Amino acid sequence: MTRRNSEIRRFEIVHRGPYRWLGVALGARSAAVEVDDVRIVVTYGPWFRAEVPRDAVASVTLDERRTISRGVHGWRGRWLVNGAGDGLVRIFFEPEQRARTIGFRVRLVELVVNVADPAALIEAIRPTPVG
Repeated sequence: MTRRNSEIRRFEIVHRGPYRWLGVALGARSAAVEVDDVRIVVTYGPWFRAEVPRDAVASVTLDERRTISRGVHGWRGRWLVNGAGDGLVRIFFEPEQRARTIGFRVRLVELVVNVADPAALIEAIRPTPVG
């Protein structure tokens, strides 16, 4: 993917409660979503990395559900990458993208990620209407 000279906006993945210390101890201190004009990069320490073009975002919405799971979980292209149970944003990609988890390539169709300011992340990656 080519990079343009654009501002990179960084949205930290939030860790709360007991998982705050465990997540950091397991290497998730670099957990974030970075957005520029061309791409979105999601990292969760050594456990998850996705670099996808912005124009692959089919939709993005606030996910008001709460989850008790923390960390990186996925199956069949649907991934949850979080350090807390709230502040969740659901992103659908079309066409299917690729990510890496512990070094293995995986499918990426849907990503749910938590950040401190979900509304700002949604605004930053919202697909622009065609036409």
